[in-house]
Amino acid sequence: MTMTRRNFLSASAAFATLPAAVQVLGRSAWGASLPREADIVVIGAGAAGIAATRRIAAAGRKVIVVEAANQVGGRCITDTSTFDAPFDRGARWIHNPETNPMIRLGRAAGLEILPAPSGQKIRIGRRNARASETEELLAALVKANRAIDEAARKFDVSCGSVMPKELGDWAGTAEFVLGASFAGKDLKDISVVDKIRAQDRNSAIACRQGLGTLIVRLADQLPVSLSTPVSRVEWSNRDAGVQTPAGKITARAAIITVSSNVLAGGSIKFAPDIPKRTLDAATKLGLGSYDHIALQMPGNPLGLARDDILIEQSKSARTALLYANMGGSSLCSIDVGGSFGRDLSAQGEAAMIAFAIEWLTKLFGSDLAKAVTKSSATRWNVSPYVQGAMSVAPPGAQASRKALSEPVGCMFFAGEATHETLWGTVDGAWESGERAAEAALRRIGALREEPAAPAPAVKRRRSGDLPRAGLPGTSVN
Repeated sequence: MTMTRRNFLSASAAFATLPAAVQVLGRSAWGASLPREADIVVIGAGAAGIAATRRIAAAGRKVIVVEAANQVGGRCITDTSTFDAPFDRGARWIHNPETNPMIRLGRAAGLEILPAPSGQKIRIGRRNARASETEELLAALVKANRAIDEAARKFDVSCGSVMPKELGDWAGTAEFVLGASFAGKDLKDISVVDKIRAQDRNSAIACRQGLGTLIVRLADQLPVSLSTPVSRVEWSNRDAGVQTPAGKITARAAIITVSSNVLAGGSIKFAPDIPKRTLDAATKLGLGSYDHIALQMPGNPLGLARDDILIEQSKSARTALLYANMGGSSLCSIDVGGSFGRDLSAQGEAAMIAFAIEWLTKLFGSDLAKAVTKSSATRWNVSPYVQGAMSVAPPGAQASRKALSEPVGCMFFAGEATHETLWGTVDGAWESGERAAEAALRRIGALREEPAAPAPAVKRRRSGDLPRAGLPGTSVN
């Protein structure tokens, strides 16, 4: 039985108008030609950085983006050369089609934006789950989510500590669906408050050309300097100096969109030091682990349909999620996360690919190694300019998201970790970038100060609702 979106959920600014004043400089390392001054400098060319830069450019202000990596995208990277189909090495979904500006912008840029796969299959050993067994999983997920919801109303503890004892054979699957697959961490490391505050992200949307391709397209014509790592930021209430190998950029404000792990790791020095409150917030919001193991298997040896998504009844953390025949191709992705995924990634790409083949063989009972013609695995934890997947708040640390979003002098922080309800998603990163840009523009007098509007009501999931299994809206998976 396929678990559809419906029954699973029941259980669980136009770029064309940019002003002529914007200087088009392309997306290559500028070296000695790196501009020395700007109104605002943006550090990081991921979703948050590109969103911020577009907003600043649209306001007619001079903006410069410096990116340490050699490509635009951050945790949204599409590989178009390894396989016969686009392979998103990081995030692959966006959400909330009614309100997400990225969807409109993507279509305007000529990309194909379409709904993500609508259902998941459950595997028990070498067979698909029966209808009654799927209902048992749905019931287990309802109980687990209700327990998390009820706990969050009283205090902030770990999700793992409040899991019901009567989940039976589905306990391991519930742990994977709600923990490693959703946030890249085990439930014992996830705050119940952070989990419950996660805004509804069940209407998943995909880009046929790849989500990384979408971010690159939205960065067209923006002044981005690649392979330009920032080593030091000198800041005050008046201006900021951003030091790079190509020289120092002076700006009236800076927007910092690096991951929480990079910020906490200290590779970027600050003078004076950033407040302890900010550093502590970044440290607490450490990144989870989530990776894709891609196998190209012509001839459909698994016998699955286009875009089939499958999870198994698991009794341990040694499990994964399968996204098969992606876009009608022969490419399959085996996704691993949480502590198991982190340990597996640490063993290297060969060990990851070996696990994927072993896991599929266990479920489908054939010698799949011979069917694999190409393979690749992501290892985001060792990516020097990211160092993990999505941010996750441990018990007691949900307030760190708000703390991290607070301005420090003329510096503004953005990225999925700063979003209180859309954390872990590209949507949240994009929205945070636009928000930081608005704040920076107001600070330099480019926008009028407006009275603070009442905070919008957060759409809270009912205790029976759950994020869609297998489609975590994270910034990297």
